[in-house]
Amino acid sequence: MLMRTDPFREFDRLAQQFFGGDGTPGHPAVMPMDAWRDGDTFYIEFDLPGVDPGSIDLDVERNVVTVKAERPAFTGDFERLATERPRGVFSRQLVLGDNLDTGRISASYEAGVLALEIPVAEEAKPRKIPVTSTDRGQQAIDA
Repeated sequence: MLMRTDPFREFDRLAQQFFGGDGTPGHPAVMPMDAWRDGDTFYIEFDLPGVDPGSIDLDVERNVVTVKAERPAFTGDFERLATERPRGVFSRQLVLGDNLDTGRISASYEAGVLALEIPVAEEAKPRKIPVTSTDRGQQAIDA
């Protein structure tokens, strides 16, 4: 027997289906993510457990990254005891700053996590600018 310990879980599931985010094409479910910068690289990880890597679609247009994936719906005639994990279409769009090199994004999928690495654009990296002087001679100022 399966016991439910959270009385609000079913309400949350119904609200998600009613107000959107239920994994249907019109209301894609949200995929949790983490993002951070380490040195000259930005890292983004999306939780997509149980998703077939072949269903992941990663597009970049200018500075907008779009991630879509699908976890197939249950098929068959059986009694469902619990359905807490969203199924269907997942989608997320991120607007990246102009300081990132979207032409060099790399992606991998392992253990249910889609990981993106986005390097900082060379022209956006801090750099030293030499200062030259046009003084022909130095003069001391007496006080």
